[in-house]
Amino acid sequence: MDFIADLHIHSHFSMATSKQLRPEYLDYWARIKGIKVVGTGDFSHPGWLKELKEKLEPAESGLFKLKEAYKPDNILEETPENAVRFMLTAEISNIYKKNGQVRKIHSVVLAPDFQTAEAIQQKLSSMNFNITSDGRPILGLDVRDLLEITLEANEKSFFIPAHIWTPWFSVFGSKSGFDTMEECFDDLSGHIHAVETGLSTD
Repeated sequence: MDFIADLHIHSHFSMATSKQLRPEYLDYWARIKGIKVVGTGDFSHPGWLKELKEKLEPAESGLFKLKEAYKPDNILEETPENAVRFMLTAEISNIYKKNGQVRKIHSVVLAPDFQTAEAIQQKLSSMNFNITSDGRPILGLDVRDLLEITLEANEKSFFIPAHIWTPWFSVFGSKSGFDTMEECFDDLSGHIHAVETGLSTD
């Protein structure tokens, strides 16, 4: 089955974003644009996760849909062809030093359910990382260790290196990245099954 998905977005809890980045507007515009699956973005932020739990309900396995009570009056009539589903996603920024060089890596994490997202939140909070200042938190943590935390929270979680050729803030970035996945993720590199090429791709 072919469908259009947008898995790398943010919420109104992220800096420099629209205040309309809320589930009801995301559902509305995805329906108009023909996007079938929308990432929630920012599930690492407690305030946003609370809002998501309030406004979304389970649909198919690993997917959610907007509750009827939050659908705008002027929304297009829902059909099987234009029904929108949400997937719990978050972009996380890791800035740390490895092999004598400062690394700056962004990753997109996909969680199959709210319990997994909460487990990741709780683990990061217990490590004294500030996950409330921005929808995309900045962690002084090796990205390999973030992948391990993600997998420990739920083996069905999915981890995607973001915009991999952006010079700054990416796994293969010329300014702060690595030359191979194995160099970056060490023993866990086999758990990387997809990458986001991003706008820096030629």
